[in-house]
Amino acid sequence: MGKKIALLIGVSEYEPGLNPLPAAVNDVDAMERVLANLEMGGFADNITVLKNPQPQVMREAIEKLFAGRQKDDLLLFYFSGHGIKDFDSGRFYLSTSATRKEKSGLVKSSSIEANFLHGNINDSRSQRQVIILDCCFSGAIAQGMTVKDDGSVDIQQQLGGKGRAILTSSTSTQYSFEQEGSELSVYTRYIVEGIEKGAADKDGDGWISVDELHEYASAKVQEASPAMTPKFYPVEEGHKILLAKSPKNDPKLKYRKEVERIALEDNGEISILGRIILDEQRSNWGLSVEEAAAIENEVLEPYRQRQEKLQRYEQALSQVVQYEYPLSAKNVNRLKRLQNILKLRDEDLQEIEERIIAPKQAEYEQIQKQREEAEKLRQEELEKQYLEALLVQQEQEREAERLRQEELRKKKQEAERLRQEELRKKEQEAERLKQEELRKQSSSVIHTQQFEFQYATLTGFEERSQGFLGFGKKSIPKISRHQAKAEYFTEDLGNGVTIEIVAIPGGTFMMGSPNNEAERRDNESPQHKVTIQPFFMGRYPITQKQWAAVATFSKVKIDLNSDPANFKGGNLPIETISWDEASEFCARLSQHCQKQNPKRNYRLPSEAEWEYACRAETTTPFHFGETITTELANYDGNYTYGSAPKGECRQKTTDVGTFPPNAFGLYDMHGNVWEWCEDDWHENYNSAPTNGNAWLDGNNNDNQIKMLRGGCWNYAPGGCRSAFRGRLFRGNRYFNFGFRVVCVLPRTS
Repeated sequence: MGKKIALLIGVSEYEPGLNPLPAAVNDVDAMERVLANLEMGGFADNITVLKNPQPQVMREAIEKLFAGRQKDDLLLFYFSGHGIKDFDSGRFYLSTSATRKEKSGLVKSSSIEANFLHGNINDSRSQRQVIILDCCFSGAIAQGMTVKDDGSVDIQQQLGGKGRAILTSSTSTQYSFEQEGSELSVYTRYIVEGIEKGAADKDGDGWISVDELHEYASAKVQEASPAMTPKFYPVEEGHKILLAKSPKNDPKLKYRKEVERIALEDNGEISILGRIILDEQRSNWGLSVEEAAAIENEVLEPYRQRQEKLQRYEQALSQVVQYEYPLSAKNVNRLKRLQNILKLRDEDLQEIEERIIAPKQAEYEQIQKQREEAEKLRQEELEKQYLEALLVQQEQEREAERLRQEELRKKKQEAERLRQEELRKKEQEAERLKQEELRKQSSSVIHTQQFEFQYATLTGFEERSQGFLGFGKKSIPKISRHQAKAEYFTEDLGNGVTIEIVAIPGGTFMMGSPNNEAERRDNESPQHKVTIQPFFMGRYPITQKQWAAVATFSKVKIDLNSDPANFKGGNLPIETISWDEASEFCARLSQHCQKQNPKRNYRLPSEAEWEYACRAETTTPFHFGETITTELANYDGNYTYGSAPKGECRQKTTDVGTFPPNAFGLYDMHGNVWEWCEDDWHENYNSAPTNGNAWLDGNNNDNQIKMLRGGCWNYAPGGCRSAFRGRLFRGNRYFNFGFRVVCVLPRTS
């Protein structure tokens, strides 16, 4: 036969920061009383009691309880005090009298970690172990109750194991309380009562098993303190452990169970029929009236306490709603606080609140409905009066506004006429002064002369009959001619060969294509404003005879082939040249001209200069207009753009100047040959220069991909648009690659 050994620990006194728990030491005294009694617990002298122990003393006592035991020994560990959660690690601790908290959290060495208890339990040979914890896991205070500590702890995980039963006073997220007016904690009171009175012996076999004790205490706690929910964690056969004896066939115990049964059925009351049954049983079991009354009072006391709390809450709620409904947030919070103080659950209050609130809510809704109906009628009357007055007012205002607008319109028309007239005069004068200044600046470094020309615009197409008897239709372009003048100068290359250089006025334009332009590409975006300073540009693409003349000039960097063209002809544009060869041409031309004028400098145009010069102050896809025909430029006429018909495909270059120029006097800006530009290739215009300069990636201008503009004789018209951007490796040569030069002259400040 194994021994019964118990360790009872109660911690009432604590360091500052943890509330004292006076009932804890009383709890261990009560537990010792029932466990030591040979007619109850039967633990006799094998009970160790620790009150307010230090950590080391508590550890040694725990080790002693579980060490050196036999498998049939029954070990009982009881603790009443603060349970503490370490939020950093999630671990659970039992407090000692030295336990303290600091700003950084729990001082762990001052408490007993659950793992320490767990280890001793697992190491013990005893296969009958009962753990009773009357503690919770936070430090809140409720009126009339001293609340133990709180946290979220899985007790079964922390203390589970073979052949044991674990009883806790509450769940891992609830508070455990000391009962107001009682020397014991709520949970311990009913543990002791269940053993001492024998009331926990549910099956009447004379023994109180662990599960019977839990069932009794849990039911009583739920009546006395509904906010607590005791929990039971049996492991293997732990629920069958017999913890104490109870009187068998004891009249008082049998009468207590009968009272408990009737009280449970009648919700804490004794009905007429219940009273008759109890009187009969009292007589049968030979109990006096006084003995029966004492048992009844003891059993019904928790019900009475609970009923008194419900009545106090109902009275408070009734008083509040009499002078205020709906309830304010402040009073709702106060009622919640009262509920917590009385330790009542939400389900306990549901019937009370329905009984008191429902009539008030119905009355409130009726009053609101009447008010809303009255307000609706009032608003309808006001709206009617308002609309009538508004109609009259609006009619008056419309007439007044009509007269005012008529007068204002006349004044605006006159003011606008005068403003436009004044603006026109100012613009004319400003343009005159600007051109005069430009002429003076240019004349200070170069002498120009004027030439007259006609540029063309394409305004549409007309259908004409053709063929035998007039059958068949042909689209004839409608081309308008416009007279214009420009300034230019001539560079003498020797042997009767010259280059004509046209003055391009400065200005600002939108570079790139708009989103609605047909056949546009993403690399033509975003459209952006660019300001161009005055410069000079070749009237035509460089011809083969001009190339041959400059090829004889002194070498600057690389050699030049004097006759690289695929199509032969002195006035045909030079082609089959690379970007580097075009740059060498500019360098040799500059070196030649600087003998007469040291400030003369030739180069390839920047992309911005080329597009500005091509557009010649137009915003359409071509400087001719919205489309183009092969009567106006040399491109592959097998393809069309916009509303234009198909045209001629010449399959070769044409003499420069064959087709009409643009408004700046520049020829062959669309088609014939692609024209190299100074810039490196960039996939769009994000971060592009806005001053007309070439966009280069490095100071040495060694990017391998360079820009081409204008389209060519074997390209579709969409690629000849003013905004279209071509690109190729700088060293490539094709029979459709050419160029023209620009000259930038020094400007006075």
